[in-house]
Amino acid sequence: MTHHAANDSHSRITGCFATRGDAERAVEHLVQEHGIDRSAISVGAARQANSAGTKASGADAAANPDEGSAFEPALGGPIEVSVQLKDANGAQAEKAFRSAGATDIVQR
Repeated sequence: MTHHAANDSHSRITGCFATRGDAERAVEHLVQEHGIDRSAISVGAARQANSAGTKASGADAAANPDEGSAFEPALGGPIEVSVQLKDANGAQAEKAFRSAGATDIVQR
């Protein structure tokens, strides 16, 4: 579900991602393709518990060479990316989120 804010110059958009890799991809789209300052972007667990997402990917799914077994990442919920938009186009940020696999996108 998407909510759009009034046409003010400052708003915030958030999206939830299943993997840390998807969240990082969204951040890179925002920074590199849309020129959003990295300091305006925050990434963290969408819930109170620390989490690597809802499914393992990339380094989170790699084998742990020290123990010779598969590493079990903390899959406690989605990863949330939040962006403070200053005169930026919320539609562009939403597009970057969607292209990286975001769900539950909210703009205020």
